[in-house]
This record gives sequence, C-alpha cells and structure tokens, in this order.
Amino acid sequence: MRPFQLTHRTHFESAGKFILGLAVLLGYFTYLWWKFDAKTGLLLAGLTWSFFVLCTPIADAGFLLDFPIRLLFKVRMLLTELFVWLLAAAICAYGLFYAPEVFEKSLITSVLHKILISPIPYWGLIGLCAVGTFMSVHLGDEMLDVISHRDRQKFHSHGFWLRLISFGAILVFVLIGYEHLIVDLGVMPSIQNH
Repeated sequence: MRPFQLTHRTHFESAGKFILGLAVLLGYFTYLWWKFDAKTGLLLAGLTWSFFVLCTPIADAGFLLDFPIRLLFKVRMLLTELFVWLLAAAICAYGLFYAPEVFEKSLITSVLHKILISPIPYWGLIGLCAVGTFMSVHLGDEMLDVISHRDRQKFHSHGFWLRLISFGAILVFVLIGYEHLIVDLGVMPSIQNH
C-alpha cells in the first residue's frame, strides 16, 4: 500500500469525497437535532446512513468509515465494509426493536422500514446493493493504491465489463424494486395499470 499523500490526484479525490460526505452527514444530523432532539436526530441520521449503506449499490455512505480506517490502520476497505454493513444492520435492528416510530419521521427512513419488514421482495434489493457496493469498494481500494488514474490496472482491465454487467443487473432490479416501493408508498400508480 502506498502512503497517503494529498499531492496525488487519486488520493486528493478520495479525501475530497470523504470530507464532502462527512459534511453532509453532520449537517443533516444538526438539522435533525434542531428539528427533533439529540437522541431522535442521532437515530434518524444513523437510519438514513444505514439506508444509503444497505440500499444503494455503491459504497459512498460506508466510505465515511472505510476511508479513515484504511488510512489509520492500513486495513483494506473490502474488510471494513463488512463492519460497515454489520453496523448499519445493528442500527436498523435497534430502530426496529426499540424505536420503530422514528422510521416514520422521514421519507427515506419510512422507505427503509418498508424494505426491512418486507423480506420478499425487498431484501433482494439489499442483496443486489451488496454486490454493487463490494464491487465499488474493490475498485475504490485501488484508488488509494495508485498515484494516477493511468496506474489503475484493475479498473482498466475489468472496469468496462464490471460496470456493464453490474449496471445492467442493477438497472433491471432497481426498476422493478423501486417501482414496487413507489407504488406501495402511494407516490405514483403502477406502470402495469397503464
């Protein structure tokens, strides 16, 4: 593993992504704390973060923990992402068992609640997102091991096919899964009814 240096473009981009993500999370938590209270705000922010960990096919939310752990302890982000997923699942379990009413305080957490309590078909969405997330972490780990984009051998040798296959599978499942979610939430009528 190369030492982290902000003078390298790929390292600078990773640091910028981390700072931006952290600023968004802290700003959101501050807003929730102001709107509700510290405990509710913290749980809502945690559940929202968990939604982006479990229900999006890239590792942007998990990157908030993956990146500093990688820098401090030199542990591959692929391993830390397992911890991230366990933490997100633990936050969701806490919310489900000890504060289920908090899920209804925002649209994102209400969608997360529906996904969590409806294993069929919505846990398939989580499974598909896990595949996409761990593929993006694999390629993101490489970003910290290289100095410039031209050194990204894994991406250049596998990037096109990995993206094509994953985006194709993700597109099909997301269209089906999200259509069900949107219909279930009453946001729009079913496409099949037209």
